[in-house]
Amino acid sequence: MSLIRQAVSVAFEVYSWILIIRILLSWIRHNPYQPIIRFIYEVTDPYLRIFRRIVPPYGAVDFSPIVAFFVLRIIEWIVIRILHYITLAFI
Repeated sequence: MSLIRQAVSVAFEVYSWILIIRILLSWIRHNPYQPIIRFIYEVTDPYLRIFRRIVPPYGAVDFSPIVAFFVLRIIEWIVIRILHYITLAFI
């Protein structure tokens, strides 16, 4: 069960880094048709769309990716805790 917990933790960590890269990309000029950047946008857009509906932009600043990042970390913490308690139940 520890292996599952580690795999889930790594998956959340990778997605968090992809989200951070997406946030940083919004600050610089880039080619949106470049394959890696398209991949980052395609992977993060569905998740960010949820928060864009909830958190409106403040002027030219979009806070939804930052809120999405923190919510992702909270979800990660909850999922890891649940997996930890499931592991304890099987011992």
